[in-house]
Amino acid sequence: MTRVHRFQRGFAAIAAIFLVVVLAALGAFMLTFSNTQQLTSAQDIQGSRAYWAARAGLEWGIAGVLATAPVSPAVMPLATCPVASTPAVVDGFALTVGCTSQAYNEAGVVRTIFYLTSTAKFGGTPGDVGYIERSVSVSLEQP
Repeated sequence: MTRVHRFQRGFAAIAAIFLVVVLAALGAFMLTFSNTQQLTSAQDIQGSRAYWAARAGLEWGIAGVLATAPVSPAVMPLATCPVASTPAVVDGFALTVGCTSQAYNEAGVVRTIFYLTSTAKFGGTPGDVGYIERSVSVSLEQP
């Protein structure tokens, strides 16, 4: 009986080492998963902030078009696109607002359609982990 008992010596140490390795691997996986979840959540919040910054630029562009709109087409010239002197920064996001216009004649009345696009960017170049960009656009008709 002592022979059988001798061969079983050391099995508990091997089982304990195996268990420690499995638990360490599980802990490392949970840490990686938690970091990925935290990064995804932070990017989602930044994406929402970028959207609202781009929306603010779009509102600025619409207000600029409406500020130059004539009271009566016979009194003032047609509305024009707003011009930004420098790229704006809204809440840490670099904001670019673009505007193009196209005039057309409809039954003797000149109408202008404005196409405005606002883009908010943050964090380096596309492909970087912290890079966020959102763009919104609108078309606006001015009689």
